[in-house]
Amino acid sequence: MSLLSAENLSVRLGDKTVLSGVSAAFAPGLVTAVVGPNGAGKSTLLDCLAALRKPDAGQVTLDGRALRDLPSRERARRIAYLPQNAEIAWAVNGRTFVGLGRTPYVGAWGLTAEDRTAVDRALTVTGVQSFADRVVSTLSGGERARVLIARALAGDPQWLLADEPLAGLDPGHVLDACDLFRRLADEEGRGVILTLHDLDAALRVADRVIVLAEGRGLADAAPVEALSPEVLRAAYGVEARTLDGLRGPVLEMVGRAR
Repeated sequence: MSLLSAENLSVRLGDKTVLSGVSAAFAPGLVTAVVGPNGAGKSTLLDCLAALRKPDAGQVTLDGRALRDLPSRERARRIAYLPQNAEIAWAVNGRTFVGLGRTPYVGAWGLTAEDRTAVDRALTVTGVQSFADRVVSTLSGGERARVLIARALAGDPQWLLADEPLAGLDPGHVLDACDLFRRLADEEGRGVILTLHDLDAALRVADRVIVLAEGRGLADAAPVEALSPEVLRAAYGVEARTLDGLRGPVLEMVGRAR
């Protein structure tokens, strides 16, 4: 089974330690949510997993090979990365924009029939076929978020890494995105790794939750266990409890820990 692994990652930015000895192994077919307060190291961990940042210590491996040793085109084919607050600056239609996700495959002759099929499939999976001929810069925030995911999926990656993909979305679009991430894992066997601030969304979408605080891992477990009152008190300084909702557990924030 394919594995994406972080082994004792440490990262310093200036005089600040952003990650300190963080280890985790990820398997395809699962959704992992990485949560924690601002400055906990979530985005830095995702950058390392995508080979966008070289850790000061430790390494990331893919199927036992050092990720940074893989050719860049091979990495891009296997791992798709969706950055936080990704912007769409081009006045192109949705199909053309999603087609940019085929860049790791495109040769001198441009998109092939296989590439166009992959683009159509990505549009369909994400439910944005109706945006294929619309100029992407005119789409709403929720619509843009789905088109960005479609672009990432057009490359048919085994791994989807998304940094705060729910930020700024209204409740309906949050539910849609959570359902999409679940389908990508359950029906297509992709490994999905998300950084999230929305803890209820983490409970809803994730098979596993990693909690970071001050660059260290506090928990790595099933959602209810990882987001226990004890862990939330240590990570966020809040008192919380888990309640039984209609579709599963939800969190109630009681107040600041004393």
